[in-house]
Amino acid sequence: MSAKRSRRDETDDAAAIDSAARLTFARPKLFTVATCSLNQWSLDFVGNLKRVSLSIQQAKEKGATFRTGPELELSGYGCEDHFLEQDTELHCWQS
Repeated sequence: MSAKRSRRDETDDAAAIDSAARLTFARPKLFTVATCSLNQWSLDFVGNLKRVSLSIQQAKEKGATFRTGPELELSGYGCEDHFLEQDTELHCWQS
């Protein structure tokens, strides 16, 4: 069998390669990330939530697409033995 190729096949191949190149080298969409380090207090769920909410609002105002904060930013650091109490997790979810 002969493997003759027409000009149309070559044109289709060139178009497919051009299309793939545009997809491969497309400019990625940029985004802004706000990283937050807040002055949180152990087991101050209401105060910690207010500070987190304010930081989210400020991040949005400055054009951030994503906002990230530390672990335990709602319950606060230094809970130590309080993590053994069953209601600590409940209060985190309530916040």
